[in-house]
Amino acid sequence: MYELLRYTVFGVFVLSTTAAVASWAVRTRRISPFSKTAHMIRRTTDPLLNPIENWLLRRGGNPQNAEWWLLGGALVGGILVITIAGWLGNQFALVSWAGQRGPFALIRVAVFYAGQIVTLAIFIRVIGSWFGVGPENRFMRPMYTLTDWIIRPLRRVIPPIGMIDITPIVAFFLVQIIVRLLTGL
Repeated sequence: MYELLRYTVFGVFVLSTTAAVASWAVRTRRISPFSKTAHMIRRTTDPLLNPIENWLLRRGGNPQNAEWWLLGGALVGGILVITIAGWLGNQFALVSWAGQRGPFALIRVAVFYAGQIVTLAIFIRVIGSWFGVGPENRFMRPMYTLTDWIIRPLRRVIPPIGMIDITPIVAFFLVQIIVRLLTGL
């Protein structure tokens, strides 16, 4: 199944590349814009490129770059699809393994996932603080709720180094140590 997905993503990328090159060839007059070939190319590529051109125009971009955006979107989208599919396959295998081992293994996997969620929340909290997004932001409130239990006590013990608060780094490592101790994974 994973191989089929990889071939499908590759096929979409090849088709996107073909459409982008053909549209570029007509636009730059490498192919006569009045020929039957150019008419066929425009008829097949316009449904792909017109929404991208409109999106670029609304954001003040150059619609002639739509071919590059199509290529970039197919490439990045394909990488994301393959990466997410591989990750989901690994997670399914881990949960299947834990299901075969019994309830204690399922609890260990649940603790592992909880640790990963807290670690991600710490990371998002730090990135948000760089941009001045604090706990009053409705999207950041869950991150603070998930991480305050470990960061607040650490702030009482660990002073900032100049303007740098290192408690999230310490919290990150503590969460990793706690998860490893509890799960043994």
